[in-house]
Amino acid sequence: MDQTNQFTSDIYVKMFHQYLQLEKSYSSKTIEAYMHDLNKLYIFIEKEKRLEEVALEDLHSFLSYLYKQQISPRTQARIISALKGFYRYLIYERIISEDPTELLESPKIGRHLPEVLSIPEIESIIRAVDLSTNEGHRNKAIIEVLYGCGLRVSELIQLKISQLRFQEGYIRIIGKGNKERLVPIGQTAQKAILLYMEDRSNLTIKRGNENILFLNRRGGQLTREMIFMIVKQLVQLSGVSKNVSPHTFRHSFATHLIEGGADLRAVQEMLGHESITTTEIYTHLDKEYIKSNISLFHPRY
Repeated sequence: MDQTNQFTSDIYVKMFHQYLQLEKSYSSKTIEAYMHDLNKLYIFIEKEKRLEEVALEDLHSFLSYLYKQQISPRTQARIISALKGFYRYLIYERIISEDPTELLESPKIGRHLPEVLSIPEIESIIRAVDLSTNEGHRNKAIIEVLYGCGLRVSELIQLKISQLRFQEGYIRIIGKGNKERLVPIGQTAQKAILLYMEDRSNLTIKRGNENILFLNRRGGQLTREMIFMIVKQLVQLSGVSKNVSPHTFRHSFATHLIEGGADLRAVQEMLGHESITTTEIYTHLDKEYIKSNISLFHPRY
């Protein structure tokens, strides 16, 4: 690719970056992933043509290249998703008239069902918290909020005291893409937070962290890694043998709600899923539960 062609493609990539940031309000990590995947195609075709000149056959060649590089089907599907987003943007801006990704099919990947904890297992993990330690009430509150509200780790560590609306029974969450949602919070999680707040009042809080709910012992904001470590230690102490991460509590929250009869769209709202198809993964109900519902409610069963 000559320097003029490369310069033109660079401009469109930068425009797409700004679009994702300003109009789509994607997080910096999501945008970084988009740029990383787009760069793979950029490198693959840079000596042949500009990105805006790519045709379907070029993309097929690119996918064949990824396959030979032993890129997993799941990663291939993610790359294709990024490319589709880029070329839809070029269509939107009328830079190109035909979308080369329109007929591009993603590789079939098996649907992954996330690990789910039973209620006794969750109670066992919570009982493993040593409330006599300085971080005991904080750690218990973290688990209660992860499971009781179905939060992402990023949402948990960014949760602010000003977002707690206990009188109304809600917490206000700023999720992916800066989208706001209200999530119900039960009495158990509320009580755990209030007990932790008593310990929190004894901390010397670092400047700028006064409104952050969950803090480390030095008065600073907790990191994702710290939450993973807290969960890992509690799971080990509890004797639960499953592969548990902070996200497992979110999966369990959704699964238990749906198994209990909650409306799928209500769960979608609480989880902050943009598409209900993402929420549908939690409808993997056991056969006995489905059978019992049919026997109770179907008039001809």
